[in-house]
Amino acid sequence: MQNVLAILLAGGAGERLHPLTRDTAKPAVPFGGAYRIIDFTLSNCINSDVRRVFILTQYKSLELTRHVRDGWNILSPELGEYIEALAPMKRVHGDWYQGTADAVFQNFQSIEAEDPKEVLILAGDHIYKMDYREMVEWHRANRAEVTIATIQAPPADATRLGVVQIAEDFTVTDFEEKPQHGHPFPSRFDASMVSASMGIYLFQPEVLVRALHEDAEDPGSSHDFGKDVIPRLLGKARVVAYDFRDMNAKQARYWRDVGTLDAYYEANMDLVSVTPEFNLYDTRWPIRTKVTQQPPAKFVFAQEGRRMGIAVDSVVSAGCIVSGGRVMHCVLSPGVRVNSYCEVEYSILLPGAEIGRYSRIRRAIINTGVKVPDSSVIGFDPDVDRANGHTVTEGGITVVA
Repeated sequence: MQNVLAILLAGGAGERLHPLTRDTAKPAVPFGGAYRIIDFTLSNCINSDVRRVFILTQYKSLELTRHVRDGWNILSPELGEYIEALAPMKRVHGDWYQGTADAVFQNFQSIEAEDPKEVLILAGDHIYKMDYREMVEWHRANRAEVTIATIQAPPADATRLGVVQIAEDFTVTDFEEKPQHGHPFPSRFDASMVSASMGIYLFQPEVLVRALHEDAEDPGSSHDFGKDVIPRLLGKARVVAYDFRDMNAKQARYWRDVGTLDAYYEANMDLVSVTPEFNLYDTRWPIRTKVTQQPPAKFVFAQEGRRMGIAVDSVVSAGCIVSGGRVMHCVLSPGVRVNSYCEVEYSILLPGAEIGRYSRIRRAIINTGVKVPDSSVIGFDPDVDRANGHTVTEGGITVVA
């Protein structure tokens, strides 16, 4: 895998995750307590022995760049290994990145300088476990010029996915983005399902660079891989589909795009069930991150009545203090403080958040560093929450920024 170059797209503004992305890039948003969203894709790279990674940054990237610098300096430059953040340099034209394809196009000289055998295009806002070695082996065995990673999904979900049509020899013959009418293409791997694109692509370098130049010259293009580059390659290059094999080792394949607040909330809640859908504790496929120096989590005050420091069915990170409050089905990030007589349920508390005494919080996301005043009530009445300046999602999740 030394000859594989990974390009991780991490420059989007993350508008659908606002206000969590008000001050930072989407891949740097905390997730699952101790992690950042980007850690899951980077862990897949390391676990798959992909050791040359370009991270294309743009939007409010300082925190993301520092996280990568401090937490992912684990490779050996002497062996030609690196994880490197590339900010826009305007080497090709005078604009910022105009889309996923344009971001890679503006760095095509860096790709050519690395002279890789294959180029792996990845997204920085997905939660999943995948061995990219298997995709590379499939790509080579099928003599592909482009391979699209696909996941089997129920036909009812096709309206929010990009669905591919796959021939008997696994060649992709058609691609439809979010089909709204008719019957979506049945999966070549399971006719009762559809094969949806995961936004993961493996290219032969010369095919990628040529396609990017053609896309750049098209004034009508949105410069997006899924909308423009891949459909244009069908019939012109050998494009095959790879069926995702989940390293999560659960009954259902796990892949989540956490690009919206509701999707982000649900993916975090997947971690707190008794038998979580996504396993953070599998030592065979470790998830790495930047380790911050924090004391152990602490639970204090065990008295009769409501003053009891407990957390049940929750993820509690280092540095947290649950001081006489009750936490149920929550994700607590490092340095969170829950004070006496609080009741916090089905919520995500991001780093450094503090919940004042006598507060009641339900189905909420409390942003980094937020100090919730004493006796606050959040997540019970969406109209009141909106009147107080909070964001309420379509799914009824209150976000306190």
